[in-house]
Amino acid sequence: MDQQLMELNTKLDRLAEQVTFLTEEAYQQRRRRQEWEDLQNDLTPIAGEAYRLTVQQLDEIENYVQLEDGLRLFKRLIRSTRNLEEMLDQMESLAELGRDISPLTQDAFLALMTRLNEMEQKGYFAFMREGMVILDRVVAEYSEEDVHQLGENIVLILNTVKEMTQPELMTMLQNTAHAMREEAPLADVSMVSILRQLNDPAVKRGLSKTLTVLKTVSEN
Repeated sequence: MDQQLMELNTKLDRLAEQVTFLTEEAYQQRRRRQEWEDLQNDLTPIAGEAYRLTVQQLDEIENYVQLEDGLRLFKRLIRSTRNLEEMLDQMESLAELGRDISPLTQDAFLALMTRLNEMEQKGYFAFMREGMVILDRVVAEYSEEDVHQLGENIVLILNTVKEMTQPELMTMLQNTAHAMREEAPLADVSMVSILRQLNDPAVKRGLSKTLTVLKTVSEN
């Protein structure tokens, strides 16, 4: 008798557990159903408004786009899914590359701004502005034919400038300018004094160079 009572109690406990589980499950189902109904109630006005706006927009483009056009575009998008995925992958790669090089570009920009500021302080830009003024004057003064002739003779001009900038020639020109500016002219210049200066070796060398220059000029 006691054994039967114990088995009966065990069955009753199991039955109570099952009833509790079923009650909890029913409660969860009812709560989910209530949440779904609340969501439907919330979305119904939104869906209605979205439908109304969609119909309105379709009415506006009805003369320009037909349903067949939308279907054809949709099919084309479906066929190009792989291309779209590759394009998105490339865009993601570019975005990652941009994030990676962003610090480098910022450092390069700061270095560039610092360098430009140094050039401004040293007067490079002022020099360039004045150089543009000079270039404008050259363009205004010389014609296309003048520039063409300059191009044909540029090698000769550069060689001439090269020869004129030799140290010995520059020294001679400097000494000549210094002598003409500093030395006072003789008050009484006579033929005797000139003949006396001809005995000076330096005067002889100067006359020799002068005669050579005159000979070169006369030959040309």
